[in-house]
Amino acid sequence: MNYLSLDDLTAAVARIRGLLLTQEKVDNAVALLAQAIKESTPGAAGTGVSLLDWAGRQTSSSFTDVLVKQADTAQYELGEGPCLTAWAAEDVVLVDDVQADGRWPAWTSAVAALPIRSVVSAPLLAGKEAIGALKIYSALPGQFDANSGRVLSLFAGTAATLLAHIQGKETPQRMTEELKATLASRDTINRACGISMERHGMSQDQALQRMIRDARDAGASLGRISEKLITKVPPAER
Repeated sequence: MNYLSLDDLTAAVARIRGLLLTQEKVDNAVALLAQAIKESTPGAAGTGVSLLDWAGRQTSSSFTDVLVKQADTAQYELGEGPCLTAWAAEDVVLVDDVQADGRWPAWTSAVAALPIRSVVSAPLLAGKEAIGALKIYSALPGQFDANSGRVLSLFAGTAATLLAHIQGKETPQRMTEELKATLASRDTINRACGISMERHGMSQDQALQRMIRDARDAGASLGRISEKLITKVPPAER
């Protein structure tokens, strides 16, 4: 089991806080974060930090090992995977065994040859805005549990605040207030998920992944796609 140490992560935050707040580029900041996470996770095969736009497209990322880049690239190309789910659902995602997990079949197939068996990913939440996700990959199954998710989530909260500060100064392509408000409307997204689940006999994860792919294909936000789906549903008969 890869036990994440909250003390180690807290120390890592203390070390990089001043550096992050003075970095000129977001890329440097996410690189520091990715390395800090790996150093705080014994036995991790690789760690990464990804910043995403309102449609789940990668805008900035860093990884400690090539396998992380390969696994993440497959997620963004296919529009599915644990990190995208963590970002979209704004919740920690645990994968006990990639080979036995059926939530993302296309991604699972794409990473079958990589030394990745278990994953934990946490969203980067800056206030009400999901700006990306952290992720840790392990070469062994069953390496992360609920406690790992809680610890990573605590670290992600601080990391998101630091990154949002830098983005506000250094990233010109900020989301508009309208898009951020749409993304923050989790009720709309959850309602649309429910409609897809009922209409297509899907699980919640499958419905969410389908909506993410639709958003990417249409170049629209996840919230906009959700609203469009809801408005197409005929009113209930009285």
